[in-house]
Amino acid sequence: MSRDTSQQMGDSHRRLLQCMMVNGIVDEQRAQTLYKHCCETHNTQHSVDKLDSFIDTINSKLQPMFMQIRKGMSEDNGQQYYALVNMADTDITRMSSDYADNELELFRKTMDLIVGSENGKASSTDILNSADTLTTKKLKKSETEHLLNRLVHDQWLNEKRGEYTLSTRCIIEMEPYIRTMHQEQVKVCQICHNIALQSQICENPVCGIKIHTPCVARYFKGRSEPRCPACDDFWPHEIPEIRRPRSQSRK
Repeated sequence: MSRDTSQQMGDSHRRLLQCMMVNGIVDEQRAQTLYKHCCETHNTQHSVDKLDSFIDTINSKLQPMFMQIRKGMSEDNGQQYYALVNMADTDITRMSSDYADNELELFRKTMDLIVGSENGKASSTDILNSADTLTTKKLKKSETEHLLNRLVHDQWLNEKRGEYTLSTRCIIEMEPYIRTMHQEQVKVCQICHNIALQSQICENPVCGIKIHTPCVARYFKGRSEPRCPACDDFWPHEIPEIRRPRSQSRK
């Protein structure tokens, strides 16, 4: 007879927490697989719709340690992810054990470029140029390129055709920092209410709401004449197809 221990911290919760500590961030499909495996290993009940409450139980025990498993969306494909986040460090200092001061300064400048852009992207050229303005130790071009590769490998940035975006992990972990440092620039998605960087913008100057590209695809699906959900103006942008993300795609 299996036992339902979703409200009390048990061995199945501890095992899932260990998995999150190893993985750092997993997509929703992987999270469901780990959840099922952990519950079956310890003979506890599980159901697909109980994952979030299962994680809430873990989070209640993590609170005194300033840790939390947070849920966030990939701006690239709309897929949901779960990330284990250190709540004690609310800014880039969380990365200080892995990166030198001048590397963190360049990452901060890269974030500024991305958040301050209209499309949530920064070109490699702009980032290389910003490396010349560091107040800490200067970085050579080869060192900057190597650093960008590391930031992609460590899942802080994504890169596609020479353009860099903030990864899902970065947005989930750095959200308080982004909101604090870029209060005037940051807008939230009208549909999902998360920070919107890669997005479409309503062209009505008195409206100007943002919607994530994946949220645009879902919201306007099947509508013959797309209109802004806030001001009802015609939505002039191309409506993308809903993408079916592959499991374990780049975060």
